[in-house]
Amino acid sequence: MTDHPSPSKLGLSDAEFAVHPTVFASDVLKDQVVVVSGGAGGIGRAIAWLCARLGAHVAMVGRDGGKLDALMAQLAGRGLKASAHVADIREPDAVNGLLDTIWAARGRVDSLINSAGGQFPQAAIDFSVKGWNAVINTNLNGTWYMMQAAAQRWRDHRHPGSIVNIVVVTTHGLYGIAHTIAARSGVIGLSRAVAVEWAPLNIRVNCVAPGAIESEGWNVYTPEARAAYPRSNPMMRVGSPWDVAEATVFLAGPSAKFVTGETLTVDGGGQLWGETWTTGKPAYFGGNVE
Repeated sequence: MTDHPSPSKLGLSDAEFAVHPTVFASDVLKDQVVVVSGGAGGIGRAIAWLCARLGAHVAMVGRDGGKLDALMAQLAGRGLKASAHVADIREPDAVNGLLDTIWAARGRVDSLINSAGGQFPQAAIDFSVKGWNAVINTNLNGTWYMMQAAAQRWRDHRHPGSIVNIVVVTTHGLYGIAHTIAARSGVIGLSRAVAVEWAPLNIRVNCVAPGAIESEGWNVYTPEARAAYPRSNPMMRVGSPWDVAEATVFLAGPSAKFVTGETLTVDGGGQLWGETWTTGKPAYFGGNVE
């Protein structure tokens, strides 16, 4: 049996997100509506905070209504605009209902940030069909359902739109989570394809690929695996969800109005030098795991 690490405090708190310095002007997203899936998660939470602080109404999407409501209360307490929407992005009907609800309430959607996702560390040779499908359905299918639903509404309303998909660095393997590499690689390829197809509709599609970013999502990995992450890139440190949030806003907002079909990697150079083992480095490769 595998021992799962007990949850620990990782990443920044809401109080820190509320005041963390940003390179963006405070009104760069004024009056825009930004939909953030996985909005109560570590990276999604940072994105929600930043977009709200920059003047947007943030429609946060997730499966845990309690977490969403708690975050909405934090944002409201700072005078920021947000709404909480419980939906399972793996269900196309739920996604279509979600986008209809947000559009009806706000009269528009300007950007979609797909931050929902998840995986668990395990050797690929031992994946069950259920485990494989769980990751693919959320990370690839759910992302696609959100992309398509948003694009259809932008087309029908003749409204420009921007999509940013949060993926992972796929240029070399993240060993121990091959299922998410498969799913996120699919999202990157999909984003490049529809960036061309949807350009006539004035819809941009880009990705952000985080590397070693310290967030609550790390709680699925052992303390031993987490301790090695700072040495997975030449900067010899981990990043913050805020780093990903600022990269996301750059691509989603007017600063990247002539950028589409791109993947912006935020990994401290890890794709150029380094390796990440989520299940421990095997002895065969010079590690201590038998």
